[in-house]
Amino acid sequence: MLRLRPAPRLRALAALALLPALACGGGEPAKKAEGAASATKDDGAKAAEAATPPEGGDAGEPAGKVKVGIEDASALIREGERHFAGLKQLTFGGENAEAYYSTDESKLILQSTREGRECDQIYTLSLADGATTLVSTGKGRTTCAYFLPGDAQIVYASTHAAADDCLPPPDRSHGYVWKLYDEFDIYVANADGSEPKVLSASPGYDAEATVSPQGDRIVFTSTRDGDPEIYTMALDGSDLKRLTNAPGYDGGAFFSPDGTKIVYRANHPEGEEELAKYEEIRKEGLVRPTRLEIFVMDHDGQNQRQITRNGRANFAPFYHPDGRRIIFASNMNDPLQRNFDLYMIGEDGEGLEQITFESSFDGFPMFSRDGKHLVFASNRGGAKRGDTNVFLAEWQD
Repeated sequence: MLRLRPAPRLRALAALALLPALACGGGEPAKKAEGAASATKDDGAKAAEAATPPEGGDAGEPAGKVKVGIEDASALIREGERHFAGLKQLTFGGENAEAYYSTDESKLILQSTREGRECDQIYTLSLADGATTLVSTGKGRTTCAYFLPGDAQIVYASTHAAADDCLPPPDRSHGYVWKLYDEFDIYVANADGSEPKVLSASPGYDAEATVSPQGDRIVFTSTRDGDPEIYTMALDGSDLKRLTNAPGYDGGAFFSPDGTKIVYRANHPEGEEELAKYEEIRKEGLVRPTRLEIFVMDHDGQNQRQITRNGRANFAPFYHPDGRRIIFASNMNDPLQRNFDLYMIGEDGEGLEQITFESSFDGFPMFSRDGKHLVFASNRGGAKRGDTNVFLAEWQD
C-alpha cells in the first residue's frame, strides 16, 4: 500500500511530488500532485502528523473540522472519461488518498492529512453519509490501511511506537526520493481503532499491507533483509514468505480477485552505474521513484513478468474484477512528467487505454467487487491548489 506517500510527486523531478512513496498503491501519495515542484505524499512516505489518543479513534481531534458528506460531482467528469457514468465526491479538502473498500463495501479506509495535522492518519469513511472516524492512534505517521476479512479489524502501518511526531522528512540533497522509514511497523487493530497491536515488525521498514480477497494472506513490503522486497504472511503474522529477490524497490502490491496472482510496482536498476547509485541511497533508507513499472507474479512469487515498459512513474495497480485487466496511475503521457492519469492494460501488457483525463492528478484506484464502481483519489475540483480528494465513479465498460 507505498501511500504508496505523496504519491506521485514527480514534476520533472519535483513533479514527483505526487508519487506515493509508500503507498499501498504508491508512497506518499500523489496527493500533492498539484502542489508541484516540491514533492510530498503514495503510494513512499508522507508528511508528518501530530498526536491524539494512544488507542485510536475516540480521542479528541484537532480543531478545524473538515466538511463531511457525499455530493454529486458529475460536473467534474472530463471529456474522454467514457467509463464514468456518474461521479460522487466523498472528501472535501486536505490530502486524502489510498481509499480501499471494507469487505461488505459499506465503508472505505483511507489515509488523510487534515484538521491541522502535519502527516497522514488513518480514517474510515461511511459510504452511506460520508462520516469519517479516526482509527489510527493520532501519533507518528501512518500509511497503507486495509480491512481484514469480516471488517472487525483493520491493518495499517505506523511509526507511532518510535515517536509522537512525523519524523524528519527525507534528505532532498539526493533529489526526489522516498524515505522508507525503519520505524514503520504493521499494526492490527479493532475496526474502531482500539487495541492496536504489532502484527509484523523488523529492524527495517514494514508497510504497504493489503489483504487477499480469499481472506487468507497479507502481502506487504519490507526491508528486513536489506532490500525493499515483497513478502506475504498469514493473517496472524505467521508463515512469512519472501516473494521477490531482484535489487531495487518492489512494493505497492495487491492480489487478483481470485487470490492467485499479485500485481505490484517496481524500480529495478539497470546497469552497474544505476545499481551503484541505488545502493548508495538505499543504505540511507531512500529510493528514487521516477521510474516505476508494473509487474505481475503468481501468489507464491513464481512467473514474475513486467507489464509496462514506458520508463515513467507507474504505480497503484489494481485488478479489474474480470481478473484480466489492471488499472493503474501513470505520468506516461505528460512530457513534463507532472500529470498523472488512470490507465487500463491487459495482464498480458496489451490493450493500453487511458481512463481519466484530469489536468493534474488521478491515482489510487480500486474497483468494487462487481465492477460497477471505482474509488480513486484526484486533485480535480479542489478548493485550493494541492487538495486531493476521494471520488466514487459509477463505472461502465
